[in-house]
Amino acid sequence: MAVFSRNVFSSSVVAVLFFLLLSFTDARDHLVGGKTDSWKIPSSESDSLNHWAEKSRFLIGDSVVWKYDGKKDSVLEVSKRDYVTCNTSSPIAVHNDGNTKIVLEHSGAYYFISGAKGHCEQGQKLIVVTLSEKNMRRFADAPAPSPVEFDGPAIAPSSNAVSLKASLVVAFGVLVGFWM
Repeated sequence: MAVFSRNVFSSSVVAVLFFLLLSFTDARDHLVGGKTDSWKIPSSESDSLNHWAEKSRFLIGDSVVWKYDGKKDSVLEVSKRDYVTCNTSSPIAVHNDGNTKIVLEHSGAYYFISGAKGHCEQGQKLIVVTLSEKNMRRFADAPAPSPVEFDGPAIAPSSNAVSLKASLVVAFGVLVGFWM
């Protein structure tokens, strides 16, 4: 009987650890502006997408999602310089499918502008600042970094979802081996 209850206990621990592992590695999709059709010229400075981004937390592995009319507009990922000057001639990436999803693969700032003529100059642009897992824990109670104020180099990630997941898998294996 003791062997049976030990196996049931071990199975329960394994199940809990498995779900714990999954919860630590979930990436989130962030709909730009929090709603469909937010990728447009803002009606005022307070309607800027950067205000939305300042209130959001972006982690490595998260995605930013744009929903827009791909026949009339596009999303250009650009350098900081091209963001500031609204230069559309040499983007890092061009997206014009109307349903753009970009995975944030590193910490630091990502710069996006509209590819429609004159839209960037009228404020249709966005800075997304991605924090590493380590920095996210440190800033959990602090306000989100302001894209306008972000002027330093990207913070090199010292921890990310892959290394966290690997650590949890190793710990999971050790615990399973201990109880079996």
